[in-house]
Amino acid sequence: MDIKLRKATTKDIPLLIQLRIDFIVDEAGAITQEQETAIRSQMQTYFTKHIPEDTCIVILAEADGKAVSTAYLSIFEKPAHISSLTGVAATVYNVLTYPSHRRKGIATKVVTRLIEEAKKTNISRIHLSATESGLPVYEKLGFKKSSYTEMSLKI
Repeated sequence: MDIKLRKATTKDIPLLIQLRIDFIVDEAGAITQEQETAIRSQMQTYFTKHIPEDTCIVILAEADGKAVSTAYLSIFEKPAHISSLTGVAATVYNVLTYPSHRRKGIATKVVTRLIEEAKKTNISRIHLSATESGLPVYEKLGFKKSSYTEMSLKI
């Protein structure tokens, strides 16, 4: 099986939106039609704005011309810190490999390509939230657990 990696463009937006929906369903289970409509609308706006600005980089892995894996890198600016002197950081989102292609190293290749793309910019640090099953993949790529506990507040 020949896997080809490529950077997504705005022409891929409908596919990227579907991949996001597939990721959410895989992670959370079924979603309502109202949730899906809202997500599709927001993702259309998000990708239309951020892909041309290079503040969102998406890598697609394709087999026989069909997407089998993806990951997104969302780039943002924050106050500088000794761990991020440029103040530019990124978060990896939506690491998805379809079940029929899992455990073949494809996600590792996709995230590695995202890291390579990040190194072409002034990003100081890449963040991600990992599932237990994803930890070994990310640790192998050099990610380390933070000394901070990730928290969130729904507003």
